[in-house]
Amino acid sequence: MINVHEAKTNFSKLLEDAHAGKEIILAKAGVPYARLVPLAPTETGRKPGRVPEIVDAGFFEPLPDAELAAWNGE
Repeated sequence: MINVHEAKTNFSKLLEDAHAGKEIILAKAGVPYARLVPLAPTETGRKPGRVPEIVDAGFFEPLPDAELAAWNGE
């Protein structure tokens, strides 16, 4: 448990400790007042299918022979 005055003095270190997974109880006049905890990890990266119906269903149809030949350099 850390009193507010000490927390203000060492806030950067407490923030790093919380980020590293440590839970810090902040006290005011010796009474627990708040808790400093790390945030839950956030998901990053792409999630296929998050935005529905952007690609028309025709996109998945086979290409006509002439267009397929053009893609193959014929």
